[in-house]
Amino acid sequence: MTGDYKGDYQELVDEISELLGAPATLENRDFELIAFGAYDSEGDLDPSALDPVRTRSILTRRSTAAVRTWFEGFGITRASAPVRIPPTPEAGVYRGRICLPVRHRGVVLGYVWLLDSDPGPTDRQLEAAMRVTARIGALLADEAQHGADLSRELRAVLTAERGWQADMAVAALRTALGSRADGPYAVVCVAPWPSADPEDAPSARTIPHATALCTVPWGTSAQSLALLVRLRAPDTLTPANTAAGRLLERARGVEGGGEPRVGRSGGTGGGRRVENTAGGPDDGRANRSDDSGPGDTRSSGDRPESGSSPEPAQGTTRGTAASVTARHTAAARPTVAAGVAAARVGLAELAPAWQEASAAARAALAEPRLGPVAEWSRIGPYRLLTSLPPETAHDPAVRPLLSPAHRELARTAETYLDCAGQAARTAAELGIHRQTLYYRLSRVEQLTGLDLDDGEDRLLLHMALKGTRL
Repeated sequence: MTGDYKGDYQELVDEISELLGAPATLENRDFELIAFGAYDSEGDLDPSALDPVRTRSILTRRSTAAVRTWFEGFGITRASAPVRIPPTPEAGVYRGRICLPVRHRGVVLGYVWLLDSDPGPTDRQLEAAMRVTARIGALLADEAQHGADLSRELRAVLTAERGWQADMAVAALRTALGSRADGPYAVVCVAPWPSADPEDAPSARTIPHATALCTVPWGTSAQSLALLVRLRAPDTLTPANTAAGRLLERARGVEGGGEPRVGRSGGTGGGRRVENTAGGPDDGRANRSDDSGPGDTRSSGDRPESGSSPEPAQGTTRGTAASVTARHTAAARPTVAAGVAAARVGLAELAPAWQEASAAARAALAEPRLGPVAEWSRIGPYRLLTSLPPETAHDPAVRPLLSPAHRELARTAETYLDCAGQAARTAAELGIHRQTLYYRLSRVEQLTGLDLDDGEDRLLLHMALKGTRL
């Protein structure tokens, strides 16, 4: 909810509370909390006034889908007059409710809720309260139109071609935002958004710190969600990360996803598990150094001839790296992820900020450890890889290595390059003997024609292996 409307809603809810002598709560038609009246602090608080349903609505600012369905079963979506709902303790509703539908031009836009009591408000009081709900309805309709205007202007900024069209789009958005146009902002991308239905896109009011929200095409047929988030200061992206997390929760609800999954950045994300064909971790390093560990005088460049056979893996090495290997071979690919751009002051650079947010979301989809909410400043080499054309990753020299038959070799090569060419570290990560590692690397050279002792060949292989996920 924008600051331009929040105070108005609170005043109208307080007015209804005074008319009826009971604290009122205002929710939109999706059962998301907008405003609520204060309880009288002078007397003892009746515990039944805060039953589980009401408590959740106030604390989380929304109700569950089950609660919404239950209340809608009393016909509140079609009602034009107050509806009384009896107490139902087994549903968590310890006190009866009075629902005042908030309508505008025949369309229900929200609900005002009160706890029913005996004797309760009179008909005259309820009629007066319904006149106030008509003013709330007009305000909600006006805000919805304003939000639609902001969505249109934001979409124009993010999709306009460079030049005068982009300048005009930024000017229009600046006019629509008014005094809020000059603050520090961050752009968030959630992709792919799991529904093409505009009704499934949340209102910016329901997302913390959100100023505007719109959908933007993603690929050839999918949609992404773009969010403009106002920051407290240019050096902190916490509000943007919070908003991104809320959008991911909504996306999981739309696609029917499961429980959140914790990522490296501390956010949450969901998605089905699929096989990771390229595998290893990425610390952004691509140089190899010589390695000569205890009991092995071979340097990292001394690998067996191509016909040599690998030695069996040592159990102690495999045991210390078992969990790491499992993580590399069965990484969970999210079905939706979020990216956060670097902060900007003003609106002039929203288009490049959108490119950053989109790139971060692509990186989080390709490399689960970066997400589920990835900041552009922290995606390492993917800052460059995501800027390249998609066909760039399909280099002819690397293509044979990407076939399903050579999946393990591809994972070995990427882990080796991620580990800066350190044989001992790579073998520990993979849980194999170094002799086995050398054999696999020689097979990689045979398949690709690349020389892993050559820095440029290593760079090409490393970029191609990571780029193929994008």
